[in-house]
Amino acid sequence: MKNNNNKISLCSLIKLAFIGLMTSTTLNAKILDFGPNVLTADPSGHVWKDGRMYVYVSHDIECQEDFHMKDWLVYSSDDLEQWTNHGPFMSLDDFSWADNYAWAPDAAYKNGKYYAVLPVGTGFKDRINPEKSTKWMGLGMAVSDSPTGPFKDAIGKPLWTKPYTNDPSLFIDDDGQAYLYFHAKGYDYHVVKMNDDLLSVDGEFIKMDMGGYTPKMEGPWVFKRGDNYYFTMPENNRVLTYYMAKSPTGPWEYKGTFMDQEHNANNHHSIVQFKGQWVLFYHRWINVSGSSCHKRQRVTAMEPITFNADGTINKVQRTD
Repeated sequence: MKNNNNKISLCSLIKLAFIGLMTSTTLNAKILDFGPNVLTADPSGHVWKDGRMYVYVSHDIECQEDFHMKDWLVYSSDDLEQWTNHGPFMSLDDFSWADNYAWAPDAAYKNGKYYAVLPVGTGFKDRINPEKSTKWMGLGMAVSDSPTGPFKDAIGKPLWTKPYTNDPSLFIDDDGQAYLYFHAKGYDYHVVKMNDDLLSVDGEFIKMDMGGYTPKMEGPWVFKRGDNYYFTMPENNRVLTYYMAKSPTGPWEYKGTFMDQEHNANNHHSIVQFKGQWVLFYHRWINVSGSSCHKRQRVTAMEPITFNADGTINKVQRTD
């Protein structure tokens, strides 16, 4: 797979807004368009062993119908200002068992390899006559020697076929145990342990105790800060909310909203620490001039995110 390693100056591509101070240096809130006419969403941020920030994103195609997306992109930076475009790290053509819906990615590093967990699917969703829908989605596992790829389908099939699944979040705890969280039909608020090779699951799905609060969820993101584990998600596909626990499998305590909805549109996010700062990557829907299809389109953005002494998250306000 060909990588495009062109440097991009965000000064000419993004809208800048000063939002405040974090632990070490000032982090500016940004809309990260990553280049002319490049529409991205569902950002998964990771800092790997080289200390750089890598952001894996899904790739919207202008005028696409019902999110029929074809590949995933990755960008990296050592200062969150200048970004390197590594091009597509994988596409639907790399999966023999799927042909549509290249949706929200996640990634992990373990055993000297880089792993991508990718939701892909087949069929068609009939929104007018749902009973005629044939759409199906599952999770593929891909592996690479490099954080930017090329990645290859590692198992030649989905991790499982039932339930219908997307929006994976792959979290590796301090002891090396990996946990896979996901959005699934009839299996929301479940987690499954992964085997050490990250190519298969270990045991059954675990239904987590969410403290009695289980609204409609999508796009979970799990991380650890100090002794606290955080389960975050777009509640009702719109509002970013979170839970806290002392274990990666709960029991979880609901803590509320840390980012309100915008334009009554979906959101998908990740939260990661970079050089002493905590960063929220998310997508927003903005007006795009010249579009012949959609009034608003999705772009990746980032904001600083801060915590109180007790570990709770301060409300994040979007900047203009």
